[in-house]
Amino acid sequence: MSVSFEHLPGSRGSFHQRDLVKVSHLIMVVRADPIICGHSTEARNLAEAGIEMGLESVHIVTYPIDVLEESGLPLKPLETVSHYSAGIKVCRPNPVGDYKVLDGRLGYALSGELVDILHGLHGRVMLMDLYLVPHGQMVMNAVRTFEKVERSPDVFTVGEAVGSDITNVVRNALEAGQTGAAQMVLANYLDHDLPVAVSEFTRDMIIESGEAVDAELGTDFATQLRERVQISYPAIDTVAYISIEEDLQRVDKVLSSRALERDGYVMFLSRIAPAKGVDDLVAAYRESELYGVKKLIICGNGPMKEQIKDLVCEDPSIEVLDDVSDEEKGALMYGCYAWCLPSKPQPEFVETFGIAVAEKMLAGGLGPVITTGTGGIPEASGGNCLQHAAGDIEALRDCLNEVASMSDDERRALSERARRFAYQFDRRNVLTRLLRSAATVSSESVDVATLTV
Repeated sequence: MSVSFEHLPGSRGSFHQRDLVKVSHLIMVVRADPIICGHSTEARNLAEAGIEMGLESVHIVTYPIDVLEESGLPLKPLETVSHYSAGIKVCRPNPVGDYKVLDGRLGYALSGELVDILHGLHGRVMLMDLYLVPHGQMVMNAVRTFEKVERSPDVFTVGEAVGSDITNVVRNALEAGQTGAAQMVLANYLDHDLPVAVSEFTRDMIIESGEAVDAELGTDFATQLRERVQISYPAIDTVAYISIEEDLQRVDKVLSSRALERDGYVMFLSRIAPAKGVDDLVAAYRESELYGVKKLIICGNGPMKEQIKDLVCEDPSIEVLDDVSDEEKGALMYGCYAWCLPSKPQPEFVETFGIAVAEKMLAGGLGPVITTGTGGIPEASGGNCLQHAAGDIEALRDCLNEVASMSDDERRALSERARRFAYQFDRRNVLTRLLRSAATVSSESVDVATLTV
């Protein structure tokens, strides 16, 4: 299928054919499903969008399941993970080498897998890594290796940074006096044809990291980062969420399987971790007018799960659900009385966007979003929510009480306004903007055509 940019979602004016080359393939390196991570969700959405838009091939290169299970990272139960569409190939190469190789076995495996894939493809490839450290090095190592065979490989690299994947590494390296490591992270990011950040907040954090390295080494990373880093908001399957209300019978079926009913519960869905403010939510809910009237369900997994379970184990009004499937998530969001993400900044993590906030806004229903102004969340919510100060339990309680005082019409109006704002995060729009960059040519000698999507 070949269509011009004028016919793609999110198109902003016409492009001339002489400005474009074919983009035929998409490859992504990412910590993919079953990891509970915004990047794994985005990778799935970009892959699905690529298939919908007619790319010739889509590959996701990621880690073996047993490695993920041993990693300590929060994972979804495997049986709850949705299948990828036909045409999306998920590659999980086994580590290279043996026990004598202390580290890097997975890095070599994933880089080698990329080289193997590139050898089999013809036409322009957009090669993207999500979560820069360590995937950025894997991508650039593969490209340099491939260049030894193909003198002019038709590969366009995109490095997407979530924030902590750069800032935490740079900060820790500088604190330990490992300035070379900090320099390598930023240099690798800028090696990509297109370095992108998931929000303005993330971009600002990365530039601050560049300034810190410049102060130590006399480099000019901050200037380069300001000039080159673009914003690419996370990609979301908007159609899947906005279509939920078209089958309310299915919504009720999902809810009844959990002994729930529409408008009968307050919902949290994210990693159960300190930075997500789950403990604050439990405390605020117990002090609110909703306690004992509307149930609180805490959906997710993570390092605080057992602690939260112990905290609420004797409370019939609160339930922890660690097995919510991809198919259930949207229906539960649609049916809730209010949806809460009381995220708060922690040394190890700051919310740099808030994909789940935008997903809930797209799902609709009467339940408004209650969240904080932490990090990049305001870019996800657009202010179409009830917002409280991070870590302020009394303010969170007041937000819950405010929802209790709102009429259905007031909740519906806020929910509809939020949905309209979140349309911009549609996965086809996000991928289209990235493909525009990958299709831009700098030489008039390149054979051009309409973009293959």
